[in-house]
Amino acid sequence: MASGPQLGSAPPDFTLPGGVLSGESFERADYRLSSARGRSVVLAFYPGDNTSVCTKQLCSYSSGMEAFEGLDADVWGISPQGVDSHESFARAFDLRMPLLADEGRETAKAYGVSAPGIGVRRAVFLIGPDGVLRWKHVALLGATFQSLTTLTDRLSGIKEA
Repeated sequence: MASGPQLGSAPPDFTLPGGVLSGESFERADYRLSSARGRSVVLAFYPGDNTSVCTKQLCSYSSGMEAFEGLDADVWGISPQGVDSHESFARAFDLRMPLLADEGRETAKAYGVSAPGIGVRRAVFLIGPDGVLRWKHVALLGATFQSLTTLTDRLSGIKEA
């Protein structure tokens, strides 16, 4: 298994198709990591739309969007499903962060979170406004996820650094 990007280094750049709920519309766009410089980015890799743990995780992060905004951070969910699946998932649970489609799992592979059998390991990468990886957590089993409190605590440490 690849180890993925190391703390203190710039993680691999990527461009993925995705979309975000904005009122009644689902706005599709391409998301490029390097274009997010100047803000922290939380990359939340998750195995699948409409699965129980992923739904709990993304609903938790979505309900905390104000906390992330207050820390100048964007949250991007990334999984192997396509943008159409992401749109129905976002609409079903009113998810307010962009959901990105890594259908070929190239980005998951570059980050060391692609896994045979399950597809993608549940993982979170916190990237500072300077584009440097500041913290990461990769789950061996995807039954739990990093809490909103853990992430906002880590992000406030980045902002104060």
